[in-house]
Amino acid sequence: MVSTGLPFSPARGLLLLEDGTLFEGEAVSAGTRFGEVVFNTSMTGYQEILTDPSYRGQIVVMTQPHIGNYGTEEAAQESAHPWAEGFIARQFTAVVDRSTPLPSYLGEYGIPAMQGIDTRALVRRLREHGSLRGVLTTERDDVEALARELREFPTMTGRALVDEVTCEAPYVIPSVGPERCHLVVFDFGTKANILRELAARGARLTVLPARSSAADCLALKADGIVLSNGPGDPEPLTSIVSVVRELIESGIPILGICLGHQLLGLALGGKTVKLKFGHHGGNQPVQDMTTGRVTITSQNHGFAVLANSLPDRCEATEINLNDGSLEGFCVLDRPVVAVQYHPEAAPGPQDAAPLFDRFLARVQSARKADL
Repeated sequence: MVSTGLPFSPARGLLLLEDGTLFEGEAVSAGTRFGEVVFNTSMTGYQEILTDPSYRGQIVVMTQPHIGNYGTEEAAQESAHPWAEGFIARQFTAVVDRSTPLPSYLGEYGIPAMQGIDTRALVRRLREHGSLRGVLTTERDDVEALARELREFPTMTGRALVDEVTCEAPYVIPSVGPERCHLVVFDFGTKANILRELAARGARLTVLPARSSAADCLALKADGIVLSNGPGDPEPLTSIVSVVRELIESGIPILGICLGHQLLGLALGGKTVKLKFGHHGGNQPVQDMTTGRVTITSQNHGFAVLANSLPDRCEATEINLNDGSLEGFCVLDRPVVAVQYHPEAAPGPQDAAPLFDRFLARVQSARKADL
């Protein structure tokens, strides 16, 4: 174990994986949660990670060994509260010069957290065996009972989680500065920085709940549509896929991000697959297949669109240099672009941010053509 630096005598914490592997450490924040255990390779941005709705249903392990040394603050929130089921690091920092310490923040929201384990061994196991279901507890030591409950806990495959993270009603975000266009954003669990990046570029945004109909969207007569990121498996979202299919054929410019990318792939007749351990972090290299340019991107997803499953009307535009998975495609006969990575970052590098400029340029071009 490592020295905690915590302002109290820590209790025992346990992480039990579905394959029977047990890690014992020190409790940082109390609770018991079940979820899919994934690892994130970002060195900073832990609060943005915790509040990303795409982490609904997942226990996050950080590969950076020291977490929490700059505290937490409201400006770093990507949504109203954390969504991760649990949080694990080699060592948490409790004492900071300003803001709220991370352990206190986790405790406030009831997110169980643990430190003092060999996170390298844990990450190596996830890389070798794939993402595994797990239970993180600081309250229980009945391992056999926990194992039985864990076997009954659903896998991420087949879980439709967007209804748990989407907004309850439509709302409007005004543009920052002169209004250039009006966009509809489908909220499948959108990160706040997607909305900030679009509004900062002069877009007025109408944000719709995930289950909004195509008619609801088209009635707004928007200049473009954004399909946001979100958690879970895209394949069970059949009614949303039908809506997306109708939106594609409307001819309105569409940008799909992460889950939005996957939903576009399914709507066009493609297939998705569960990745072995997903892409979670701010150092994923993506190559443009036309220019050869490599962009370092921020990503958070466990499913991917199979490039060879897309119809001829689609063209693959970007690939992941780590595993060759599809990172972007366009539709040749419609103004539709999809990317698997997060151009808004938060956290991570901002290399991909110009994608928003290219999309808004396309939206404005289509708007002028309609005048």
